[in-house]
Amino acid sequence: MQTKHQDVTILLVEDDEVDVRAIRRGLEKQKISNPLIPATDGIEALQLLRGEGGRTKVPRPYLILLDLNMPRMNGIQFLQELRKDPRLTDSIVFVLTTSAAEEDQVAAYKEHIAGYLVKADAGENFLKAIQLLDKFVITVQFPSGQVA
Repeated sequence: MQTKHQDVTILLVEDDEVDVRAIRRGLEKQKISNPLIPATDGIEALQLLRGEGGRTKVPRPYLILLDLNMPRMNGIQFLQELRKDPRLTDSIVFVLTTSAAEEDQVAAYKEHIAGYLVKADAGENFLKAIQLLDKFVITVQFPSGQVA
């Protein structure tokens, strides 16, 4: 990100290509240069995190930006699977979704997310969310994943 304290990879789990492009533009506008790896749903994201299905494993440290409304495996199902995997349970996840529903927020926070951001808060608020992620990556220590 602007002042790379750590080289943190961002795994973007998002099925809408328009949203993927908007997030890329937002990161570029804020001069955030961390690697961004897109996944179209929870199944693909898990393959990337585990290095399965012929996919290159996402390097640590990483941060996950997660949409909730996706085909095959939605965001809540992804979080449940992620938290069951002892190799991935410490993953830092921010939900970035169109859903402002209280039930979705409660379900996501039950799976120990770091934050819940609503996409509908576009424009200035979206840029503030990107800046928040930038400050988070610069400030917070990420687990290396080396400890078993």
